[in-house]
Amino acid sequence: MPVKKGAEIAPAKGKLGVLLVGLGAVSTTFIAGVEAIKEGLAEPIGSLTQMGTIRLGKRTDNRVPKIKDLVPLAKLTDLVFGAWDIFPDSAYDAALHAGVLEKDLVEKLKKPLQKIKPMKAVFDQSYVKRLSGTNVKTGKNKLEMANQLIAEIAEFKKKNKCDRLVMIWAASTEVFMKQHAVHRNLDTFEKAMRENHKAIAPSMVYAYAALKSGIPFANGAPNLTVEIPALMDLANKKGLAVCGKDFKTGQTLMKTILAPGLKSRMLGLHGWYSTNILGNRDGEVLDDPDSFKTKEESKLSVLEYILQPEVYPQLYKDFSHVVRINYYPPRGDNKEGWDNIDIFGWLGYKMQLKIDFLCRDSILAAPIVLDLALFLALAQRTGMKGVQEWLSFYFKSPMTAPGLYPEHDVFIQLMKLKNTLRHLRGEDLITHLGLEYYD
Repeated sequence: MPVKKGAEIAPAKGKLGVLLVGLGAVSTTFIAGVEAIKEGLAEPIGSLTQMGTIRLGKRTDNRVPKIKDLVPLAKLTDLVFGAWDIFPDSAYDAALHAGVLEKDLVEKLKKPLQKIKPMKAVFDQSYVKRLSGTNVKTGKNKLEMANQLIAEIAEFKKKNKCDRLVMIWAASTEVFMKQHAVHRNLDTFEKAMRENHKAIAPSMVYAYAALKSGIPFANGAPNLTVEIPALMDLANKKGLAVCGKDFKTGQTLMKTILAPGLKSRMLGLHGWYSTNILGNRDGEVLDDPDSFKTKEESKLSVLEYILQPEVYPQLYKDFSHVVRINYYPPRGDNKEGWDNIDIFGWLGYKMQLKIDFLCRDSILAAPIVLDLALFLALAQRTGMKGVQEWLSFYFKSPMTAPGLYPEHDVFIQLMKLKNTLRHLRGEDLITHLGLEYYD
């Protein structure tokens, strides 16, 4: 466990500033959703922090408080929003453009949404080839632009009278990148920023600025971003919580639910074919092969880790796993994930599963952003630093401590998350081993 059992948790007093990189469909759906909930226009469906409960002690104790009543989380009324984006549109105009929410609802929230105007973004089209915008920063090098971000973070905190801040990357997927020599330590990283080295992506500039400013960082895209030695060392030295990567929403969420079920019954897998169609900005970005490569790596790793073909070769060795993403503008944010799953059972007899998940990408992502903001702030107030593996529940490609493989089984992830909360509150962990009828 990252901290001792029953550790003291600082109260969630004052305002919590949520700084979002990207003010597109996900961010505006999140912000509008919080505002709608505050106004009594909607319920926080999909949010574990707002609606989830947690069992404490024996089943016969009947102690099942809400998570938000067990641990001190920031209240929705204490959240303040800020953002950077390559387009200058306010959250109101961006929400209308995204088309996720009904116009009537957006109009009811016009006043608070219009107040949120994005700061100029750190952006380089070579990392996100299908997008271009006018609301972008200029500077002689990447370190200078990082310092501009640091100044904006400080100004935002002061202007909005925030006690605490968190930063969440909710922008587009960058081109595929691997760790480079310049990522080795902070000195080489900062030198590379001064030299405008191509191995320093815009998302890394944001993560650097967040950590230098003393605020935790969550990566909602499959970008490399904070998962490099230089920034991980910085997070640990400054005692900051980080987590990522890639919000787990549609098709991959289904995989992390279904694959553990197949494995639990020792059913074999010949192949899993997945295709997606979506028409939002994310779909347009992923239409570029280099950005798709980043997403593909994130989505393909899930089944290998859950099914463990090296442990169960008779069931899962050499299964075929294919992932496709197709940009189809008419679909907008209403993504369709279609899966054909070829399985086999007793005596090798073949069977199939067909799944057609007609989901709303940003509707699934918005409560993830809320939970991460609140849980990251909790981790920070508790003194939990470095990678927060207990938040793997929310990610397609969870970050881990060095040398550990990521856990993808959604049920194990949820158990880890809840047991972490129990541990923080000095409660016994739930292992389901107790003979509780006889206690």
